[in-house]
Formats: sequence, C-alpha cells, structure tokens
Amino acid sequence: MKIVLLAASNSIHTVRWANGLSDAAHEVHVITQHPIADPFDPAVKVHSLPFRSVLGYFTMVPAVRKLICEIQPDIVNAHYASGYGTTARLVGYHPWVLSVWGSDIYDFPHKSPLHKWLARRNLLAADRVASTSYSMAEETRALVPDLDDIAITPFGIDLSKYSAINPVPAEQRHSLVIGTVKTMSCKYGVDTLIEAFALLIERLHSHPELKAPKLTLRLVGDGEQSADLEVLASRLGVSGSIEFVGRVPHEKVPEELARIDIYVALSRLESFGVAILEAGAACRPVVVSDAGGLPEVTIEGKTGFVVPRENPQAASEALERLVLHPELRHCMGLAAQHHVGKNYSWDACIHEMLGVYEKTISNFQKGR
Repeated sequence: MKIVLLAASNSIHTVRWANGLSDAAHEVHVITQHPIADPFDPAVKVHSLPFRSVLGYFTMVPAVRKLICEIQPDIVNAHYASGYGTTARLVGYHPWVLSVWGSDIYDFPHKSPLHKWLARRNLLAADRVASTSYSMAEETRALVPDLDDIAITPFGIDLSKYSAINPVPAEQRHSLVIGTVKTMSCKYGVDTLIEAFALLIERLHSHPELKAPKLTLRLVGDGEQSADLEVLASRLGVSGSIEFVGRVPHEKVPEELARIDIYVALSRLESFGVAILEAGAACRPVVVSDAGGLPEVTIEGKTGFVVPRENPQAASEALERLVLHPELRHCMGLAAQHHVGKNYSWDACIHEMLGVYEKTISNFQKGR
C-alpha cells in the first residue's frame, strides 16, 4: 500500500506511525511543514515544505496537491482536525482518513464559531474519521452528530524498548519514587499530584507505626506551569522531596520510567493516555484520574487505581495503598505489562490502522 501521512514531523507520534507502517512493508510518505525532531526510518520519504505557521496550512495546498498527484497514494491520512485536516480538505484528494488527536477536538472548536465551523467542515469532508480513544470519539460525535462511525486507532507501544526494565520488587524498600512524565501545564493536573503527595507525606509522618518508606516525587517534563508548581511545592512544605527534572528526549523515557516505582497521571483533560501504556510496558502500577481516555487504558484495581479528577485526597489514598503494600505494587505492575502487551503493541495498532485504511479504500471504490 502507498500511504501519505499529512502530519507534523516534529511529533513523536507521527514518527512512530510512519516508521511502524513502513516496517509493515508499506511505502510511506510524510508531507509536512514542521521541522523534523526525531529520526524517521530511512525507508520513509519525508517531503518538507516551508514552515508558515497557521497560514502555512493554506499556502501549502498547491505544493501538497502537486506532491500527491506525483505520488498517487492509495490513501491519505491527515493528522489533526485543525491544521493538516484543513490542508487535506482543500487539496481534495480521495480517499482520505482524518485522525483526531486531542486539542483539535477538545480545544480548537471552542475558540470561536469560525474555529468550530472549520473543524466541522474538515471532519465531514473526510472519508473516515479515526480517534485514539472512545472518549475522544464521543467528543468528536458531540461536535458533529451526523458523523459516520468513528474508527478507534490507539497509539501503540514498542515493547522492546521496555523489556530490560525490572518489575518493581514485591518486598518493601527503604525508599520509593512516585513520578510522572508529562508537560507541566494545567490540563495535566500536576498541581493535583503535588497536593496529593503533600497529603500523603503528612499522613505517613503522623503515623510512624505504618513504617512507610522514604518518598520522592519525580516530575519529568517542562511547560508554562513549571515555576508555579515549584512555588506550590514550597508552599506545601514538600519541595525538599520533589525532583523537577525538566524535559527529556523521547528515547530517554524508558530510563525515566525505570527510576519510578509508581506512575501517576491526574489530568483534568486527556485524549488517550499513551504515557500510561508506556508505564505499563515498564511494569509500573499507576494512579490515574477519570479524565478522557485514562480509564480506558487502566483496569481499575488490577493495573492501577482510577480516582476522580481534581481530587488530591482520593489520589493520596490510592497512593498510600501502593506505598504501603509492595506486593500490590508488584502484581499491578505485572498485570499492566500483560495488558499493554496483549492490547497495545505497535504490531496490533498498526494492524488496526491498516484495517481502517483498507476499509476506507474499499468503501471509496464502491462509491465511485
């Protein structure tokens, strides 16, 4: 199959889709106006156009149309209902699939009536719409009620990158690391995590008979809230127990997960939850909020705990259970790894996406 991905080449998810489809013996072209951040496989053909920000999605249309006419793909897959979805609609090549990612559905349409109109036009113009999660598919359907069936195409995990990581021990240790790898922004609820951590520290200090291990909170990532989060940690008296690591390259994420014993994601808004799958692949138990796709990738009571969003008390109580019960941490981590391997390997997710492509092509040919 000859596939064109119309997507941001500076996104690790674009790189992973392109490389995965190429590894499955398909000819993959990426057309983009964004700079390359992570390496594509040599077999993937990247067509880079000048970056012109928002305007570029419109001005690049003639060049994209020319490239697609030369490539003659079996299918075009535009990623993001806003920018590249607009380009794909204006290019007018069929068949094409529009993959929604998150902010293009949760944020973009609510900026103004014009933004909503544009997102709706793009979604309705596609031959098929795909979402990484059922929760985001429902949000998409709320935006465009008359949209046909939405395909679910989750991001997959390269399990080989996590195979060398040891499970968390089943015995109690002197110290434990609670952590997250997220952008430090309001929607990801890192402030809630710091508040939950402070409550946990206070509770354990007031009950020495529990014989809890020494705790560290490791925050990996940067963002517009970083400085405010450091102030919050200081105000709550836990700054000495928190490590603000900053952003790390994607290839270093497995190393960071190996340093963490319990992974936490208390997002206010989350389209899918690939970080939870990465933590599961690393054999780590999780505590997540009930936002968006997080409960979809977490089996409550088996691979981790799901707590109400913006509820530091509930998060603290879930963390306490994992901190005080090492065998529970160990068993949940093993269950998480099994869950990810069975349902979210890259091979399985690539197979799912190829099935969507094949069905879209078949339906288009029948309709001609």
